[in-house]
Amino acid sequence: MKSFILSIMLVLPLMSLADEANSEAVSAAQAAAIEWLSLTDQGQFELSWDKAAPLFQAGVTKSDWQRSLNAVRLPLGELMSREVAKSDYRTTLAGAPDGEYVVVTLNSSFAHKARAVETVTTMRAPEGDWRVAGYFIR
Repeated sequence: MKSFILSIMLVLPLMSLADEANSEAVSAAQAAAIEWLSLTDQGQFELSWDKAAPLFQAGVTKSDWQRSLNAVRLPLGELMSREVAKSDYRTTLAGAPDGEYVVVTLNSSFAHKARAVETVTTMRAPEGDWRVAGYFIR
């Protein structure tokens, strides 16, 4: 029984450190997602592709990305509000290599769409910064 209690006492501080590290990762990833979204809000679609993760760039060409945002994002009009609804830290995602990811879900409002949900998947790059690996709006 004593060894069980000792094991729990040793694990709890480690869990706390992991939660703190994940919390810092989530905060950094949210900031990166919002900064990246501001590029799309400003119509800087090519630059948003340039600043995205290589995984994102491998999945869509720059010209296809620009065409997609011209067709989907531009008609929504000016951003009215955006608020983080939730963020999930993960080390695995379907169809992606193992790594550090934060999936950020935002409730947004645009001039021509009062209620939208944006999902931005960020990943930690080898250099340590967070970059966008996926974007979806509905």
